[in-house]
Amino acid sequence: MPYINSTLTVKLTDEMKEAIKSKLGEIITEIPGKSEEWLMVGFKDDHTLFFRGDKKEKAAFIEIKIFGTADKNHKETITAKVSSLFEEELHIPKDSIYIVFDEVKDWGWNGNMF
Repeated sequence: MPYINSTLTVKLTDEMKEAIKSKLGEIITEIPGKSEEWLMVGFKDDHTLFFRGDKKEKAAFIEIKIFGTADKNHKETITAKVSSLFEEELHIPKDSIYIVFDEVKDWGWNGNMF
């Protein structure tokens, strides 16, 4: 079960959220065994982000959590594709997009552990 959470300085419409969510569903398949079917996506938009003491007008902090592990080359591909997506859809420059991966060993759902 992957989870992608985006904290953004820009305000999103419901249409923008839907479009980005769908494209993230395609991108997550770069990791073998991951699919949109189990993908959870969250947005924290219109958020204030500071970097190096300066308020960023356009920036994104994106957290990608996956159950298990992924090869670095898959993470590099996802980083490139997610950065391009947010640059194209939201006009956030790639040098203002920060992405972290968290490989989760223990993940619970439906009252049980995977």
